[in-house]
Amino acid sequence: MRRIVIAGTGSGVGKTTVTIGIMAALKQKGYIVQGFKCGPDYIDPTYHTAVTGRPSRNLDSWMVGHEAVKDICARGCEGADIAVIEGVMGLFDGKRPTTNEGTTAEISVLTQSPVLLVVDCAGMARSAAAIVRGFQWFDERVRIAGVIANRVGSEGHFRLLKTAIEQECGIPVIGFLKKEDSLRIPERHLGLIPSVERGELDEFFAQLGELVTKTVDVEALLELAEAPKLQVQRSFLPTNKMYDVRLAVAKDSAFHFYYPENLELLEAYGAELVFFSPLHGEPLPERVHGLYIGGGFPEEFAKELSQQQKVKQSIKAAIERGLPTLAECGGFMFLTEGIETTDGEYYDMVGVIPGNVKMHHKLVALGYREVKGEQGNFLLSEGLQARGHEFHYSTFEARKAIDFAYETTGLRGTRKDGYMNENVVAGYVHFHFASCPEMVECWLERCKKVKENG
Repeated sequence: MRRIVIAGTGSGVGKTTVTIGIMAALKQKGYIVQGFKCGPDYIDPTYHTAVTGRPSRNLDSWMVGHEAVKDICARGCEGADIAVIEGVMGLFDGKRPTTNEGTTAEISVLTQSPVLLVVDCAGMARSAAAIVRGFQWFDERVRIAGVIANRVGSEGHFRLLKTAIEQECGIPVIGFLKKEDSLRIPERHLGLIPSVERGELDEFFAQLGELVTKTVDVEALLELAEAPKLQVQRSFLPTNKMYDVRLAVAKDSAFHFYYPENLELLEAYGAELVFFSPLHGEPLPERVHGLYIGGGFPEEFAKELSQQQKVKQSIKAAIERGLPTLAECGGFMFLTEGIETTDGEYYDMVGVIPGNVKMHHKLVALGYREVKGEQGNFLLSEGLQARGHEFHYSTFEARKAIDFAYETTGLRGTRKDGYMNENVVAGYVHFHFASCPEMVECWLERCKKVKENG
């Protein structure tokens, strides 16, 4: 099996462009490519999926633990010729500044994958070798197998870099991208998902793959990517289907942030997933026993969502009848009374949660969260804790006193957050169910009771 981690020396060095270019180049050569993304990211995997034609998966050692990371990686690699794992931030950036926990480096060690280091070489020659040498020295368990020089001024500049790095570091520099190369990843927020899903970036991917093929030795990359078969001791997926229930899942351009493992865990426990699109006017499916509304960009489609009266009424009525519901971030926003956009426009939403969401131009929250359910939380009963992350540009303003869904702990301390009633858990946290599979059992147990009660 071949696996390679594409890691940067820091954010902004262009590793995402390099990663997608490598995926496209390999696909053009006829290889079956499996994409992975280190850390809690929903956006970059959409590019991977579009380029490779295979669902990309996240590898996050802090959220799901070491064995689950190996399990996710091994299962994702089935049927592929090579796995390309895109790093997060810099190689050694993760949960905290004092350890490798949650870093790309840790993922490379856990998956026994060699690292291809992307270095921003603008304005440097021999100094680039010092940077690479420092990364080699920092943790010798991490096998840095090669280098790609990014933002290079010319082929002559590349030869200087290659000579210095290979002499001082003893590893090959297998290629480069010039700093004037015009192909750059499009804006990864507004309108991204629809563009990817409609295939509007196919020409961009093709051009990027051709560009990488011209200046990167793809055959050398394949040799560097040789890695041992992963040994997985246990899987986080259950082997017995315990719950014969139907769960509605909102999925479209407004709601699409789901870890594949979350959906697979629900199915592994026996749930039949029934997908529907609120954005396109599809009301809640009939004969369902639970509802899952994930994150996404409801604010970008607020006007369209506000006009879907039948959809909103069907969801509100079902929730008020007791439908066990989890709404994460964008789903949480959708269940409130309304969304106020950054241009001051206000749009009515479902109206289950008493309060409004206000969008801001600046990021409001970002980071990992440890989550402990408040008393009465049907997902996280007493003693259960899950892990997830937050990333949002909005704030929620309650119209009256509400019951918080959970207590979250992050770098800035502990706080009570979210919204809860007897059958709804909603808030800004994106859960990774593999961090606490028991929450899936709790959810489906409640769905089972709904089914039994008719």
